[in-house]
Amino acid sequence: MSGQFEATVDIPRPVDDVFAFLADGRHDPEFSPRVLRIERVPDAPTAVGTVFRSTVKDAGMKTAREFRITTLEAPRTIRWAEVSSNTVTAREGGYDLEPLPDGGTRVRIFNVLEGHGLGKLLVGLAVAAARKDAPAFGARIRAAVEAAIPPR
Repeated sequence: MSGQFEATVDIPRPVDDVFAFLADGRHDPEFSPRVLRIERVPDAPTAVGTVFRSTVKDAGMKTAREFRITTLEAPRTIRWAEVSSNTVTAREGGYDLEPLPDGGTRVRIFNVLEGHGLGKLLVGLAVAAARKDAPAFGARIRAAVEAAIPPR
């Protein structure tokens, strides 16, 4: 079983700047409190094949996660796939960015969550929790981008 959640948020910053911020997954702890630490491998600019290794805390449990960048098309598309083995994983996820007429950026984030083993029983709960948090998650992304990128 699998399920998807998504959020869309408008950010008053230029699309190129927002893309650069989001493409560097090391910013994830700035808007995702579940991410305790993260590193980019190799430690070079993000490209297709780059892996982000993280430690996250979900439902009180720490797990190791690895996401591989599968598509990177500046300044509009970022896609990833989780390559770690956990009970619930993000089979596919990404950001779609769209420049707005006022110079801002519309960002859509999504993740397709998939259960493995016992995770097949838990994935529905994980998707429901992610959907419930989606608007707040979008707001946290906006706040982090606004804090990191000064207005022009």
